[in-house]
Amino acid sequence: WTKEDDVPLDVRVKQHEQVLEAGVSHPGGLDPEKTVMAIWPAPMVYAGPTEVQFHAKSRRSAGASYFVVGRDPAGMKGSMQAEAHRDDDLYDGDHGRYVLQNSPGIGGMKMLSFVKVMYDITDNVMKIPDDSRPDDFISISGTKMRLLARNGAVPCSVTDIPTDLVEANCIPSGFMVPNGWNGVVDYYKNVSDSERWVPWSRPVIPAPADHKTTPTGKLGSTSFKLKHNEFDSFWHDLQPHPDRNDKSVINLITEIPMYMAAKMEMNKKEPGNAIMQDINKDGSPRYYSYGTPFFNYGYIPQTWEDPSLISPQGNGGDNDPLDVMEVGSVALKMGSIPPCRILGSLELIDEGETDHKVICINMADPDANSIHNMADLEKVKPGTEARLLDWLKRYKTSDGKGENTLAQDEPTSVAEAMEIVAETHLRWKMLCGKAGSGTGYAGQTLKGAEGFWLDSPGCKGQ
Repeated sequence: WTKEDDVPLDVRVKQHEQVLEAGVSHPGGLDPEKTVMAIWPAPMVYAGPTEVQFHAKSRRSAGASYFVVGRDPAGMKGSMQAEAHRDDDLYDGDHGRYVLQNSPGIGGMKMLSFVKVMYDITDNVMKIPDDSRPDDFISISGTKMRLLARNGAVPCSVTDIPTDLVEANCIPSGFMVPNGWNGVVDYYKNVSDSERWVPWSRPVIPAPADHKTTPTGKLGSTSFKLKHNEFDSFWHDLQPHPDRNDKSVINLITEIPMYMAAKMEMNKKEPGNAIMQDINKDGSPRYYSYGTPFFNYGYIPQTWEDPSLISPQGNGGDNDPLDVMEVGSVALKMGSIPPCRILGSLELIDEGETDHKVICINMADPDANSIHNMADLEKVKPGTEARLLDWLKRYKTSDGKGENTLAQDEPTSVAEAMEIVAETHLRWKMLCGKAGSGTGYAGQTLKGAEGFWLDSPGCKGQ
């Protein structure tokens, strides 16, 4: 992760590549024959000195013998609820270093302190300032660097470096390798083009799609779409149950395979109701930041949580199909439609809306014959229920939001969950004009349904 105004991961990686390419010919370069660049897949979440210890110890466990420790905890601001000094840093700039150096378990790992350096105009090199000649050093903070990059600063004269770099709109030649600086300028000039940048490490892979589907576009971008080869609409053209005589088993439309962080969902307004990646408010593709889900996630076709249906807690439906969390041991393919046995459900209250989560197990899962309800799930896979509760309550907290609440922490019975499926299926029929007095085929007239794509055989037919 990076802060909103910071340089994203892919730009920083390309900067490092330019540092290696420049080699020792530039004061900011490194010898490519003696340097290995790799990504440690543990994003910074600004958790203070505790996180500094984690990063050091995890690297030590992987064989690292040196660790650069800097001012990472310093950027954490105090609580806005504080009565004084709200804008002060929560930790001293050296706090993380002090805690780490006194931490047990570091062993023989050597700490390399990241000290403040400044630009020496006498030899065009970044170094620790010499107190005997303070006028020869220019401070180039991260904030100043970002401002210069936004302004498209060009190289300064090697022999005449101004003291006010921002006013002169130039960057000293020894501050950064030239091609590395050009990459930073390119980023800040095109920062609004979210499709170009990768804020944190994620695999660049084809979509793990079912063989009966057709993906288009690039996974990880807003161009990605997944449609079924045999149905016009995932949402409208499949029955909720593979066997109409057995309501305890549902058809699961798999949107997010287990261990996948990309937040995929069926698009209610897209023609064909394709599975696409959800987007953030800034238009960038959305990812789970709380971690990768340990379950398969999707929804039940021909269901709809009606906003006009008010729960005993006073909340309307979330205007989506009925969500499903599949708790088997195998990652399902995106767009696959496995039969799934209902085990129970949880009622999430998400930003004032009712958002039921049906819990089920894939009928083809190795444990399916042993798991028929939530009690069985705890016997066969102890702790699963607690993990589900934790995820539902806290998965948005890593995005800076508060915890979600549940109508109750205890899951419903299988019978109660089946009633929820039946009710949301009835509401879907009303959405498509199949039931309810005077609705006709005009789903857009129902509350919250404006713009929904309903023009498919399953929704239009009788």
